Amino acid sequence: MSQITTHILDTALGRPASAVPLALHQFQNDEWTELSSGVTNNDGRVAGLLAADLKLPAGTYRMHFDTAAYFSKLNSDVFYPYVDVVFNLDDSGEHYHIPLLLSPYGYSTYRGS
Repeated sequence: MSQITTHILDTALGRPASAVPLALHQFQNDEWTELSSGVTNNDGRVAGLLAADLKLPAGTYRMHFDTAAYFSKLNSDVFYPYVDVVFNLDDSGEHYHIPLLLSPYGYSTYRGS
């Protein structure tokens, strides 16, 4: 399994958010570098965001969710055109799950398991 995973739930519709483009970035030398990207499947997840054997170094990372693309496909208003979740990894190599609970006018996140 990828060291970093995500799951997006559309809380307004009560179902996973499919077809959401997203990208994982690492912050180094005062700039963001994209490590991986994908699009959520019908379960709101991206399989294999990172190689299963890849251990990321400690540091600051960002998951960028293109919510405008998702809500545009639903012909819904887009108040938050994107969501950036910035988080820190330690050097333990453990799994980090970055879920996003999404609605047209709000979102929340937490460290999942």
